[in-house]
Amino acid sequence: MVEVVNLRQRRKQRARADSERAAAENRAKFGRKKGARQSAEAESRRTQRELDGGKLDE
Repeated sequence: MVEVVNLRQRRKQRARADSERAAAENRAKFGRKKGARQSAEAESRRTQRELDGGKLDE
């Protein structure tokens, strides 16, 4: 036998899952404090300077 599926409930489940996924992405993107974000950016810039400084010019 085939399971009976309520399409309205499935649409609502999918909408909830999509909104939760978007919320998780936003938390990861915007969820840090200003100080933590600035220190991570500074660390990234420092690492990039070190990598660029080690390049050999030919």
